[in-house]
Amino acid sequence: MDYATSDPGLVPGPSGPRAPLDASADNGLKIVITGGFGVGKTTMVRSVSEIRPLNTEETMTQAGAGVDDLAGVGTKSSTTVAFDFGRISVNARTVLYLFGAPGQERFWFLWDRLFSGTLGAVVLVDTRRLDDSWYAIDRLEHHGTPFVVARNDFGGPKHTEEQVRDALSLADGVPLVDCDARSRQSSKDVLITLVQHLQTLSAAHPRAREMTAP
Repeated sequence: MDYATSDPGLVPGPSGPRAPLDASADNGLKIVITGGFGVGKTTMVRSVSEIRPLNTEETMTQAGAGVDDLAGVGTKSSTTVAFDFGRISVNARTVLYLFGAPGQERFWFLWDRLFSGTLGAVVLVDTRRLDDSWYAIDRLEHHGTPFVVARNDFGGPKHTEEQVRDALSLADGVPLVDCDARSRQSSKDVLITLVQHLQTLSAAHPRAREMTAP
């Protein structure tokens, strides 16, 4: 298993379904991976977690017809009904606990509780369906939660960074990166970008630095 090793990259750790947490780890950071329906949140948690992730996926049935918007995700056969959970080590003392939020509108009532205590977030977007990202960004801004935006590669039309920023009304300070949620390395790079973003904000705000210091 390959891990990024440069600070603040992700460092080697044990793997497997029962991978023990290092005894030196004493700084756990809650990170939420959010975004619209079918943008790859569960896939990202699965690809990057150093433990076997907890998933709450259920098979989509006819009961969801007319309720869930399947535009652009017509081949999707299962969906998260609560949240996904995974874990990855940043260094010997700091661990990210990853929570993947459910995407359908009927489960949005869970988001405010899921965002509670979250240090930072990744907003996954499908550039073919940018409108689906609005609610996630709105709720994170409402909670004052720092976030980065990651464009998941679905092979759709290419947009410039400026076009995506304009469409999502992203502030200049919000990082925007490309990713492939199926790739462990790509997903790690997104998390590294988020950690770097949090460190930058922490350096600028002493109170935040106290919260994030290992």
